[in-house]
Amino acid sequence: MGKFHILDHVVRSSEPLTVHDLDALPDDGRRHELVDGVLLVTPSPNWPHQGMGGALGALLHQSCPPDLRVLMGPFAIRPDLNNELRPDLLVARYADLTPKNLPVAPVLAAEVLSRSTRLIDLNLKRAAFARLGVPSFWLLDPEPAAPSITALELGEDGEYHRKACATGDEEFVTERPFPVRLRPADLLARLRPR
Repeated sequence: MGKFHILDHVVRSSEPLTVHDLDALPDDGRRHELVDGVLLVTPSPNWPHQGMGGALGALLHQSCPPDLRVLMGPFAIRPDLNNELRPDLLVARYADLTPKNLPVAPVLAAEVLSRSTRLIDLNLKRAAFARLGVPSFWLLDPEPAAPSITALELGEDGEYHRKACATGDEEFVTERPFPVRLRPADLLARLRPR
């Protein structure tokens, strides 16, 4: 690996990094991802972030068809030598999974927004998932006053388009990757003592 230069959450190298370079990094408790040979380093998520993602994972697991699997991050999507993405949650075809990673696009990638990853999730990772051909991309916002979930679907133009969105007690309904009905507020309901 070349000499690293850390700029916010992006680590630059003198040459594109590979998944082999990523495998050689020590486990420092942060999330390490590669997008087109550029290393992204983000802090470990806070507990509201983890709680909302976990609640969504549990809900999806209950209605997931047998040919699909719901996996909580940081499970790696590793389509080639210069890319490894680790969404907060993904849904993949069982037949596509290997014990270590997912070598093809999942049917759904979901990211829980946080102050430290918001711009990366909304821009860089959104574009990377679109290039990879991930049909459904969900964004969850654990903002306590107005939790939300937005479903984006990949169009024929190769761009994501909003298909469903709900905030607080509104109902979120989508058919992809399988039928789901939920209220964003319910994903945060158990995070506070009663």
